[in-house]
Amino acid sequence: MRFCYAFRRFSDYPYLGIATDLDPKRLTDKFLKRVEKMGFDGIELGMECLDRVEGGENGLKEFEKRLSDLGTPVLAIRSGGRWGGSMIDPRTGKENIIRARRALKFGKILKSEVINGATCEPEKSPYIDSGSSLVSGLEFAHHGFPYSQNSSRETSLTEYDMLAEKYQELCDEAKDYGLNISCEMHQNSPIDNSWSAKLLHSKVERDNFGINPDLGNIIWNYDIPEERTEDAIKELAPISNYWHCKNMTRVNHPENRRSVFVRENILGGEIDYRFAIEAMHDGNYSGLMALEGVPSGDQFYSDKQSLDYCKEIWNGLEK
Repeated sequence: MRFCYAFRRFSDYPYLGIATDLDPKRLTDKFLKRVEKMGFDGIELGMECLDRVEGGENGLKEFEKRLSDLGTPVLAIRSGGRWGGSMIDPRTGKENIIRARRALKFGKILKSEVINGATCEPEKSPYIDSGSSLVSGLEFAHHGFPYSQNSSRETSLTEYDMLAEKYQELCDEAKDYGLNISCEMHQNSPIDNSWSAKLLHSKVERDNFGINPDLGNIIWNYDIPEERTEDAIKELAPISNYWHCKNMTRVNHPENRRSVFVRENILGGEIDYRFAIEAMHDGNYSGLMALEGVPSGDQFYSDKQSLDYCKEIWNGLEK
């Protein structure tokens, strides 16, 4: 297993930003050298960043060479996520397919290994029933409630068949580029727990397709998690090909039927990553462990702690 930095906070004095709205020009030598010194094998970047690389194919080649020379190659590309990614959504599906196919072309130029995406759809309602009131999705993220929009609980078998067909087409095209396709287990999506991820995987049936078992997305999908993360990772380790990792502490307010979440580094929070890493090792996992990193504070200090912790556990298992 190798280690990828899927940073979410982007702190590079005097600039402060977030990875999901990152201009590639902000990736300074200073920032990338710090990442390389931390001990990561490379980084994850999203299409919202890569689409801004100027100069077309030649510009991407120059971008690839610069990052690789600094020891921070783009190992993974994030092609879809929280605000859309489903290839079967009536309104955004076509756009998401085009974006995913563009990610394949970028992946070949950047010499990446995997294209990761979720199957989220735009919210069917701008409000969600918190149990005590209607909450606007413009003000709060739709997680930590008793109800999750677009979840596996309300997805039909026909929709899973449609998703599988789109993934088969994408995987066949990705194979020509030497790329793997990973579907992220994600809140507010049809793939939000172990059984739904296993179902989709069984239907796609492609060697270069796998699951991204992001355990944090199980923790904060509902006010009370559907399943234990320990059970989920044992089920998903054998079919995983990319792995987003974050940790958090859940604070439940039963009187409001609501949970809120405090993000921490990998060592903190309620996900037992020693257990999870051992499960992935037992499942013969050989992909990337992508540390999402802390959203606040000194990301280099905190995320270096997370990386060292994970490396120590994995290296001990390899002896």
